[in-house]
Amino acid sequence: MPTLRPSSSPSSVSSPLRRAAGGGQRGLSASSSSSVSVPYGERDSEHTSQGDSDSLSADEGSDFEASLRRSVKKRAAKRPLRTTPVAKHPKKGSRMVRGHGQKDSELPASDLFDAVKAAKSDMQLQEHQEEIEGMMNALFRGVFVHRYRDVLPEIRAICIEEIGSWMQSYSTSFLTDSYLKYIGWTLHDKHREVRLKCLKALKGLYSSRDLTARLELFTSRFKDRMVSMVMDREYDVAVEAVKLLTLILKNMEGVLTDADCEGIYPVVYASNRALASAAGEFLYWKLFYSECETRTVGGRQRRRSPRAQRTFFHLLLSFFVESELHNHAAYLVDSLWDCAGSQLKDWESLTSLLLEKDQSACRVIAGGGDLSPPNLGDVQESTLIEILVSSVRQASEGHPPVGRITGRKGLTPKERKIQADDKVKLTEHLIPLLPQLLAKFSADAEKVAPLLQLLNYFDLNIYCTRRLEKHLELFLQQLQEVVVKHAEPAVLEAGAHALYLLCNPEFTFFGRVDFARSQLVDLLTDRFQQELEELLQSSFLDEDEVYSLAATLKRLSAFYNAHDLSRWELYEPCYRLLRKAVDTGEVPHQVILPALTLVYFSILWTLTHLSGSDASQKQLLNLKGRMVAFCELCQSCLSDVDSDIQEQAFVLLSDLLLIFSPQMIVGGRDFLRPLVFFPEATLQSELASFLMDHVFIQPGELGSGHSQEDHRQIEQLHQRRRLLAGFCKLLLYGVLEMDAASDVFKHYNKFYSDYGDIIKETLTRARQIDRSHCSRILLLSLKQLYTELLQEQGPQGLNELPAFSEMRDLARRFALSFGPQQLQNRDLVVTLHKEGIKFSLSELPPAGSSGQPPNLAFLELLSEFSPRLFHQDKQLLRSYLEKCLQRVSQSPDRPWGPVTTYCHSLSPVENTAEASSQSYPRSKKRRTEGPSRRQRGDASSSQEESLQLNSIPPSPTLTSTAVKRGQPLRGLEEVEEEGSSEPELTQGQPLSGNQRSRFSSPRRFRTLLNPSGPGLGTRLTRLSLMEEDEEELESHNELSEEWQDADKHSSPSEHGLDLLDSTELNLEDF
Repeated sequence: MPTLRPSSSPSSVSSPLRRAAGGGQRGLSASSSSSVSVPYGERDSEHTSQGDSDSLSADEGSDFEASLRRSVKKRAAKRPLRTTPVAKHPKKGSRMVRGHGQKDSELPASDLFDAVKAAKSDMQLQEHQEEIEGMMNALFRGVFVHRYRDVLPEIRAICIEEIGSWMQSYSTSFLTDSYLKYIGWTLHDKHREVRLKCLKALKGLYSSRDLTARLELFTSRFKDRMVSMVMDREYDVAVEAVKLLTLILKNMEGVLTDADCEGIYPVVYASNRALASAAGEFLYWKLFYSECETRTVGGRQRRRSPRAQRTFFHLLLSFFVESELHNHAAYLVDSLWDCAGSQLKDWESLTSLLLEKDQSACRVIAGGGDLSPPNLGDVQESTLIEILVSSVRQASEGHPPVGRITGRKGLTPKERKIQADDKVKLTEHLIPLLPQLLAKFSADAEKVAPLLQLLNYFDLNIYCTRRLEKHLELFLQQLQEVVVKHAEPAVLEAGAHALYLLCNPEFTFFGRVDFARSQLVDLLTDRFQQELEELLQSSFLDEDEVYSLAATLKRLSAFYNAHDLSRWELYEPCYRLLRKAVDTGEVPHQVILPALTLVYFSILWTLTHLSGSDASQKQLLNLKGRMVAFCELCQSCLSDVDSDIQEQAFVLLSDLLLIFSPQMIVGGRDFLRPLVFFPEATLQSELASFLMDHVFIQPGELGSGHSQEDHRQIEQLHQRRRLLAGFCKLLLYGVLEMDAASDVFKHYNKFYSDYGDIIKETLTRARQIDRSHCSRILLLSLKQLYTELLQEQGPQGLNELPAFSEMRDLARRFALSFGPQQLQNRDLVVTLHKEGIKFSLSELPPAGSSGQPPNLAFLELLSEFSPRLFHQDKQLLRSYLEKCLQRVSQSPDRPWGPVTTYCHSLSPVENTAEASSQSYPRSKKRRTEGPSRRQRGDASSSQEESLQLNSIPPSPTLTSTAVKRGQPLRGLEEVEEEGSSEPELTQGQPLSGNQRSRFSSPRRFRTLLNPSGPGLGTRLTRLSLMEEDEEELESHNELSEEWQDADKHSSPSEHGLDLLDSTELNLEDF
């Protein structure tokens, strides 16, 4: 502790103290007892001549002096200035503070004392700094070095979090490579929380530019790991990794190479929005911020200048087009929305870029020498239109595009207010410009279709409130030109929907829009009538006439989907056209497809009119006649040579049969009962045949997924899934016979990767409707597959074929579909086994032949359902099989293989562990109770070597005997007395109370054992099953009592309750 030694004067202070208190030039003057100022040189010499034990070193004195000066200045600044009044007649003995060349206002002695005290405290801390650092280093090496690799991830996470806090708080001591390496090593930890703490600790370090200079070596060593963590399987870890790399990009220039950044760019298209948004911020700082920031010197207003916005959108287009990472710009817009939302909402700049007429490569900016970015090409224009539509949709709806996951449930009031303001702003800006955009790009279907979608996000009331009807007139004119000019489905659908949005009777301009719609439909109908007459009268049409007629039908079909065109009566001419196509086959297929759709929409619109009011019987019968006639046409088209016509006819037929099914009268609509239609057996068989020929086919192998052929195969797969879903809905709603589901279920395992989810849902719904019938359908599916294989390959070596192995896998999957409710499905599984045994022995071998029946291999398929049986049922089925086999001559010396396999699956030993693990989970708790059971496990496990020496087979793998080595074998006879005998427990029948007491008696068990029989190994093998058999015996008694009580109160038919009586299935579930 530094001290102040007295000088030769009565009261003196060391030179550092005097210099700090007096500012180097002031002293404290008083009478003869006051302190005397000493020159600097004398004070230094005097300070040097003091003893070593009590004097201050040069460095310590300097630090002491500086700290003291700071303390005095702080206190002087806090205190108000005080002056000492001069008395006219000073009293005797009074003293005045005066100094040579000083003012009367001087620091009091109390402040000087406090300053000395504070300086002494600071010096004390400085003296002990090395000691404190030593203690922290000892703590680090004694605790952290061992615990950062602790087996518990929570402790490892705490260690990393704390060392990161140390590095930020005491960077001079701990921000070194010797400490940073532990965080770098822990970046490879297998637990999510530990990796997350590492990234957060590094974020705190890289966020400060002062600290990044000391992280260069660490960054070069662990940069690859940090970049690779962008693809972490945990989304929150990946998000933190991207944010960390963004900080490195901001504060350490040139560290991340182009190769490193290219690994982060694809993340902007990730499905998780938090991850995509973080990657969007990284992309913004890497590509956009530096370029746009050079043009924002004047502040925020300069950032939104047209030149900066043009640069931003050109860079955005270059990244999207040249990277070729994705085909949908909506996901890129959503990723950049949080960090560049103001630029993306600059619809003035977007529309000005699209409406520019100068297509030169580059232009000189007026008033300057810079070159503006080149104007847009065809691909860039299409991409910029998609960006415009995506930004408008994002601002109007406020949620990310389809498929992107976000954890938020809704918008805050502030966000809803911003959303409403943006919607009004974009509507006011785009309403006058939309007709101009349509006029410029009307010839390009790829550009005009998304422009028509802009109307979905407008506030259409602004047409009325802002008096913008003239722009509405221009839009309707452009819409009519686009519809007449194009025949692409996307353009026609967008145009029909845009016109549907405007045809709202609540709008004041509804009459004007309705008139424009009537004009358009009149034009298309007149053209159709004229071209149809030419087709019906002449036997040959050239390609132009066929194309014109097909285009007209497509336009009418698109508008009939969104608008009610019943007053134009298009059903009759279209039906005549289809009738000629079916009768003569002279109508081109490109004309048949839209004609089918037109008739379909005509029937649906008529049904809509009749459902809304009490229709007459005549109108209902007329509609049903039209529907039946159209179904006959579709049934004829199912055998057409063109596959597109077949698929279209199947889809329309499936929808109509579902609409006119018995479900139509649900909800108090009994007056529609005359419209209910049930398909005939021939139509049902043709639908099933179509399904087999067009859905359950083996597609070609997919490549990388980027070629045109791969895209075509993916589209075909989606179309086949739609066809299968339509057929399954017909089954579940009772339109088709449920037995037809066997044609679907038998392909469950073979086409599991393509249609597994649809078939599984159908199987679940069918079991909910009727459990008993569903189990019979499963058996029917196996029978059909077996019969087909038998007819193709013959009965010899049937069970060795790969196709038979696939059938066994299918049977196993069917067995798993019953679920864990063994008691609930007991009667169903037993019935399935009995029917399967009957089928396997339905055809006998020729008289005098020793060969096996041709269907006998079916027993191997039944064996997959045996684990779902109880012990009692297994014994009954085994007896039933023996009775059935008595009618068949079998060689006694060589039993048939399928019979042996099936009997083995019915053996009680095989189901011992299975029953205890699936149906009796409570037995596991009882297994750990009681000392006798633990002793029994110890006794059996201690003789493992004896079992091996006696060549006795080991106990079953799923026994309940505990394995504990090193325990002596004791009390074997006592343990055996507590067990139950194996021969009597394998009967599998419920036991009465007297029988249970007889088996639990030690005397009874002692008489069953043979003292002079097998050796120790045999006794222990039997012992390994005793505990489990005893528990199963108790469980069987409980279950048999429950089963008997259930039989008293319910019949077997009640187990297959039809859930459709109380539940109406939803069409949208598929």
